[in-house]
Amino acid sequence: MSVTIVGAGPTGLMLAGDLAEAGIDVRVLEKRARETGPTRGFAVHARALELLDVRGLADTLVAQGFPVPEVRVAFGDGRGLTLDMRHPESRFPFVLVVRQGRTEALLRQRAERLGVPVVRGAEVTGLAQDEDGVDLAVRTADGERTERADRVVGTDGAHSTVRELLGVRFGGHGYDTRILLADVRLRRELPPAVNPFVGPDGVALLPPYGDGWYRATVWDRARQDAPPGGPVDAEEVAESLRRLSGGVLDVAEVRWSARLLSERRQARDYRVGRVLLAGDAAHVHSPMGAMGTSTGLQDAANLSWKLAAVEKGWAPAWLLDSYEAERHRAGRATLRLSDMILRAAVAPAPVRAVRSRVVPALAGVHAFADRVRLRLAGLGHSYELPDGLTVSDTTGTRVDDLPLTVGDRPARLYELMDGVRFTLLDASPDGAAAEAALPWADRVRILRVRGDLPGGAQVLLVRPDGYAAWDDAHPDAEEERTVLRQWAGAEAGGPRP
Repeated sequence: MSVTIVGAGPTGLMLAGDLAEAGIDVRVLEKRARETGPTRGFAVHARALELLDVRGLADTLVAQGFPVPEVRVAFGDGRGLTLDMRHPESRFPFVLVVRQGRTEALLRQRAERLGVPVVRGAEVTGLAQDEDGVDLAVRTADGERTERADRVVGTDGAHSTVRELLGVRFGGHGYDTRILLADVRLRRELPPAVNPFVGPDGVALLPPYGDGWYRATVWDRARQDAPPGGPVDAEEVAESLRRLSGGVLDVAEVRWSARLLSERRQARDYRVGRVLLAGDAAHVHSPMGAMGTSTGLQDAANLSWKLAAVEKGWAPAWLLDSYEAERHRAGRATLRLSDMILRAAVAPAPVRAVRSRVVPALAGVHAFADRVRLRLAGLGHSYELPDGLTVSDTTGTRVDDLPLTVGDRPARLYELMDGVRFTLLDASPDGAAAEAALPWADRVRILRVRGDLPGGAQVLLVRPDGYAAWDDAHPDAEEERTVLRQWAGAEAGGPRP
C-alpha cells in the first residue's frame, strides 16, 4: 500500500502527514529544488485552524502569526464598515495572518517526524495508470526514473503537471485584472484588522503580519496595462498604495513584490481512476478573500482518511467517490465567494458610484453578514451524502469543539480526535453504544463521555474531518452497527466490503 503525493505545499504536506499517521507508506515529490521566497498565501481561516488543532499544530501556528478579529473597510468618500470575524462557533475567533512558509514548515516537520520522505528536485514528466497502480516518470538531477504507487495525488499547484497529464479540463476564466502583491512596511501603523481601502480607481487590501509588515493585495485601474509577471519596483507599489488610500498609506519599505493575472478555475474532475487532485491543482481563485491555503487544507483533511480507508481495505465502495462530490461543491462555493469579492472591488463606474452606500447596507443585514463571515471562515459549509445511508439531522454538518469529560478529565473534542479515525462519543448511562462499536475499534476511537452532545443526543459518530456522520438520542445497537458498516466497513475480521 503506497501513495505518492506530487507537490510539497500546505495541501500535500497535510495529506502526507495524515496518511503516515494512518500507517500508509507515503512519499512526496517536489519539483522545486529548494524553498522559494514569499508566496501568495498569507492567511489561515478558522475552519482550517480547527483541522490543524485536531493534529496538534494550531496553537504553534497561531503563536507564529497574528490573529486579526475584524475586517475594516474604508471607502474613498469617508464611509466605512466593519465585518466581525470573532466567530462564536470556534476556538479561533479570528483570521490568522501568517506567511505561508511558516504553515508549510510546520506541516513538513510533522510529515518528516512521521517518516515521510520529501524529495526535492523531482519533476514528474509522465503518468500512466492501470487497474493495479500508477507509474510516474520522474526527472531528477541524477536522470530519469519510473516510480510506481498504488495511488497518486496531485497537489502541485495551479499549473499542475498531474492535472495536465490526466487531461482534466481546468474550466473557468482568467480575469482581465492585474493584481499586485507586496510585503510592505508603513510609516504609520494601521488598526489590527484586515484593512481594505476602496477608492474610485482601485482597491488596496492590507492585513498585518503583526511585526510592522503588511501583505498588500492591490488592484489599481491605472496599472492594468502592465504585463503579468513583469517587474514591480518599490516606487510603483508606494505610489499605488498612497493614491488608492487617499494618502493614508505611506510606504517606508518594500521587501517583496509581484504582479499576477488572477484566475477563477476549477478542475472538472477531482479523481480519475487512481489519481486525485487537491488544493490549487483542483481550484484557483482571486487572492482577495485569502481563502486558498485554507481551502486546500480542507481538501486534504477530507481526502486523507478516505484514501487511508481504501488503502487499508475497509472503505465502503462509495467513500472515495465522496471526496470529489463533497470537495468539488465546496470548491465551487469558494470560487463564487472570491468572485463576488473581486467583482465588488473592480466594479464598473455605475456600481462604484453607489458602492460605499450599498455594501455597508448589505453588511448591516445580520443574516447576510453572518453568511459571508461563515463562508470566509469555512465554518458554514456542510456536506450532502449519497442516498442509502442512515442519516440524522446533523449528518454532514460541522461538529463544534465540544467540551467533554472523559473519566475525570475535562477535554475538548478536537484534542481527542486525530484526523484519521472516526470518533464515537457515548454519553449514554449504560455505555451500550460504546459496547456496540467495539468490533470497529481499529478505525473508530470509542469514548465514554460526560457532557452535552448536540440536540440532546446520547451517541455521536464524528468523521475524522470533524463532520457528523450520525447521532441518536435513543441509540439502538443494531442501527448503530448498520451505521458503522456504512461508514467504516465490515467489522474487524468480517468480509471485505
